[in-house]
Amino acid sequence: MEMFSLHTYQEGDFHLCPRDESVLVQNETDSPEGFTIHMRNHMREKTYGCTTCGKRYYSRSGLNLHMRAHTGEKPFTCATCGKSYGSRVSLNFHMRTHTGERRFKCGVCGKDFRQSSALHTHMRTHSDQKPYSCTTCGKRFSNKSVLNSHIIIHTGEKRYSCLACGKRFGQKSQLRYHMMTHTGEKPVSCMTCGKTFTHKGNLSEHIKTHTGEKPFSCSTCGKCFSHKSLLRNHMRRHTGERPFSCTTCGKTYSERSGLAYHVKTHTAERPFSCVTCKASFRKQSFLTHHMKTHTVEKTFSCVTCGKTFSQKCELTVHKKTHKDEGPFLCTICGKSFRGKSSLNYHMKNHTEEKPFSCVTCGKGFLRKSHLICHMRSHTGEKPFSCMTCGKSFSVKSFEQRCPLLRQRIPTYETK
Repeated sequence: MEMFSLHTYQEGDFHLCPRDESVLVQNETDSPEGFTIHMRNHMREKTYGCTTCGKRYYSRSGLNLHMRAHTGEKPFTCATCGKSYGSRVSLNFHMRTHTGERRFKCGVCGKDFRQSSALHTHMRTHSDQKPYSCTTCGKRFSNKSVLNSHIIIHTGEKRYSCLACGKRFGQKSQLRYHMMTHTGEKPVSCMTCGKTFTHKGNLSEHIKTHTGEKPFSCSTCGKCFSHKSLLRNHMRRHTGERPFSCTTCGKTYSERSGLAYHVKTHTAERPFSCVTCKASFRKQSFLTHHMKTHTVEKTFSCVTCGKTFSQKCELTVHKKTHKDEGPFLCTICGKSFRGKSSLNYHMKNHTEEKPFSCVTCGKGFLRKSHLICHMRSHTGEKPFSCMTCGKSFSVKSFEQRCPLLRQRIPTYETK
């Protein structure tokens, strides 16, 4: 009883075990007797071992409960949605998702939780307590499950595989969310616009587009962001940090998504396919843009001349044609340009910079695309074929060189 009274918090709401930091709730452990029984587990050996994985337990009932993880037995079923669980405790936790019950409230910030263990883990965010550390890199965590997820980064272990496409994942939750890409399931929806999402975190980020909330600001330039990860990616522009590198060619990137897209250039993977013409693309955004060529959807119109475009960026570029001068001015010759990329390309004419050089003959070029075309003069590669005569060419603009097509190209004479 003395030990029980020493570890009772917040008017008896829950009791913290000093040995393993587990949280025991009064009505779930019949405190103080339940707390005393729990403490006895630390005083004896784990005599019951699992014959499948070797994990050991203090009691036979604990072992029997564990065996259901191997057999897949789930005898406890939710009467509301039909979902099944291996233990009554797990079912009780699940029921709170239907009732909305959150009994455990943080005394510091007021946030409430369904489970006492979740509250206990949350309390560490206020105290900056991070008792779990990675033995490989030394990084510390407030939650053991987060540490276990982190360790997979070092080991590269991917135990969970998708039965539909074979893709493997390091965490079961990652597989669960991946499966939704096959089933099309999006269980959470925005109450404002009705848009649906596969993950609650994605919904939380989306809601900020309605509220305009951007709580994370850059200490260097002051730009604000709706999410901490966006700020972290932005900061790399100032620091020049590019932590993600390609194992094939060594090219580095500031964002993991940039690396993932780049890797597809080596594997030739194009996972996004058009259902109309079967064309495939490396990015979902490319497919979305391509689909508009079939639907002829042009939702962006110019207020000056009325011309319509399928992409907002195309409209932005078009608007500059109505201006007398481009907004980007060359400081050397005074020539103006409508796009910054055009100005940057023009500046190389003044500096005579030719950053792309041929490894065979040493000739320099302003653009990488020009170098690629030039390299075909050494390799003899002719990837473009005329559908009329079958002749092959090294450049895409072969219409001017093909004699049959040249006959069809109308010529215009000036009077």
